[in-house]
Amino acid sequence: MAKITIKVPFEYDVKYMRAECGVRYWEDATVNGVTDEDGKLIPFRHEDSWIIVIEIETGTIVDWPKGVVADIHYKVCDDGKYTLLDANMEKIISIDGYVPDIMCPGGNGYGDYVIMTIDGDGRIADWRVDLTDFERDRDV
Repeated sequence: MAKITIKVPFEYDVKYMRAECGVRYWEDATVNGVTDEDGKLIPFRHEDSWIIVIEIETGTIVDWPKGVVADIHYKVCDDGKYTLLDANMEKIISIDGYVPDIMCPGGNGYGDYVIMTIDGDGRIADWRVDLTDFERDRDV
């Protein structure tokens, strides 16, 4: 008996995206107007990674500290994992490697950079929902 795999399109309700970005140069960001020389100022730094959860519809970083503003221009290259989540924070799909366009509302990141400005309420400026990088022919 032979087996085959059939990929059938399925529509999901996406609520969040978890971004795990391996940052090469922390000093390419300012936090509250101060250059973050060693990454000690940016919220959600975990060792050599910046890990955030973004509410997709609003472009707001979940649990962002009130009053903290940041201007991010992180070189990530192929050291990232980006996971779409449902309302229960369950994984829908993830991509590894290059930076998806949704992480660059502040400019063209060319798949290598996270570029964004975050206000004191955790909202990302010029946010636009662009999930096309996740819609390619991928396994869930």
